[in-house]
Amino acid sequence: MGIDRLSVKVRLMAGFMLLAVIVLAVATLSVRSLGHEHDSFNQYVGETSHRVMLANNVLDAANARAIGVRNLVLVGSPAAREHEKNATTVAHGQVVEGFKELRQALDSDEHTSPQERRLFDELVAVEAKYGPVALDILDHAVKGDREGAVQRMEADCRPLLEALIKAGHAYLGYAADQAANEVKASNASYASNRNLMIGSSAMAVVAALMLALLMTRSIVGPIQEAVSVAQTVASGDLRSSIAVTRRDELGELQAALKAMNESLVRIVGDVRQGSDSIATGSAQIASGNADLSTRTEQQASNLQQTAASMEQMNATVRNSADTARQATQLATSASSAAVKGGEVVGQVVATMQEIQSSSQKIGDIIGVIDGIAFQTNILALNAAVEAARAGEQGRGFAVVAGEVRSLAQRSAEAAKEIKALIGASVDKVESGSRLVGDARAAMDDIVGQVRRVTDLISEIGAATGEQTDGIGQVNSAIAQLDQATQQNAALVEESAAAADSLRTQAARLAEVVGFFRLLDAGGASGPARA
Repeated sequence: MGIDRLSVKVRLMAGFMLLAVIVLAVATLSVRSLGHEHDSFNQYVGETSHRVMLANNVLDAANARAIGVRNLVLVGSPAAREHEKNATTVAHGQVVEGFKELRQALDSDEHTSPQERRLFDELVAVEAKYGPVALDILDHAVKGDREGAVQRMEADCRPLLEALIKAGHAYLGYAADQAANEVKASNASYASNRNLMIGSSAMAVVAALMLALLMTRSIVGPIQEAVSVAQTVASGDLRSSIAVTRRDELGELQAALKAMNESLVRIVGDVRQGSDSIATGSAQIASGNADLSTRTEQQASNLQQTAASMEQMNATVRNSADTARQATQLATSASSAAVKGGEVVGQVVATMQEIQSSSQKIGDIIGVIDGIAFQTNILALNAAVEAARAGEQGRGFAVVAGEVRSLAQRSAEAAKEIKALIGASVDKVESGSRLVGDARAAMDDIVGQVRRVTDLISEIGAATGEQTDGIGQVNSAIAQLDQATQQNAALVEESAAAADSLRTQAARLAEVVGFFRLLDAGGASGPARA
């Protein structure tokens, strides 16, 4: 599987993991080398140098003991001898303790060489001989046996002391050689470890450089191709053919650039068509705005005329309302007068009925008078007949009867005339009563009609008031409509300016879209024209 098939994430992780492994290996080698050097140094410092120090302390204590023994032989005062005795005893104790510590140090170090143990055993053997001799000389000196002490010192102490010093120097020389060898080994180990670290570091650097070069070539190359495509797109050339040849993140980047280029081609084409449509639409909008502006001005003029007409109509309706109110008042007055007239007619009807009743009574009385006159006439006639029969005696009575008859006839005639007059009066009264009844009915109708007229006039007045209010609302609506029309006119002007600006922007958009170069339908290249 080629490296190009690996994702950038996997490549980066693999590269960094490889670097981490190399660094870990170098660090492990370094730690091991440092550990070895640390152990060697600790061994030198903690073991060898410690034993050298203990050996030097032993030799120093042995020298102090030898000096103390010598001083005991030389000094004469008891105090000085006591002092030197104590110093010698202390030095001897230090020698014994030093040998004990040195043996413990040798026994505790498993890396102690047999040669060092042999030299230490020789030193211990010499001390085993020299120690009792030194104590014996100390005893002679303390007892005041200077000659015995000097003799023992000359015979045994000096050779053993020289042997002790020689054995100590041999041990210290060997220890120094061991330390030098350890230093040499440490230096050699340091050089070896240094060379190993330099070599491993160089290998790590070479591996890192190779890995960086490989990863750079596998990442930077496709990125440069993507940058080239992006620069081509940025220059307005959308004719690039982007091939997706990878399956990693860079391949996804190529696919994204390809999709972006295709989207830009589609968008630029759509924008080009849209700019053409915008240019056409803006021209149509400008033309429509011009027509709309003209119609709006005409509408504003018509609204002004309508407002003037409505104002006149409002004045007329107000006059009609005033007239209706006056008519209502007059109708109300007429209704009141008609009611009063109806009441008067009612009184006339009652009076006429009383007159008719009185006329009927007079007629009855006249009838009685007429009957009396008729009977009187008959009686007078009978009296005349009887007077004629009586002759001369009845002449005067006949004259009286004649007069009575004449009076009766005249009374009858007068009664007839009165009856005729009363009948005529009754007829006229009845006729007048009928006329008065008709007049009363007519007055009632007039009152009803006047009331209806009053109601109608009131309704007309109310309707006229409502009409006045409606006309006022219409005037307000017309004023608002006029204001809205004026605002529409202003908006039409703004729309015309916006349409002109839109046309300018469409032209500018066409120039901007013309920056991009597309493939024509036949495959030939060409600018994106608007």
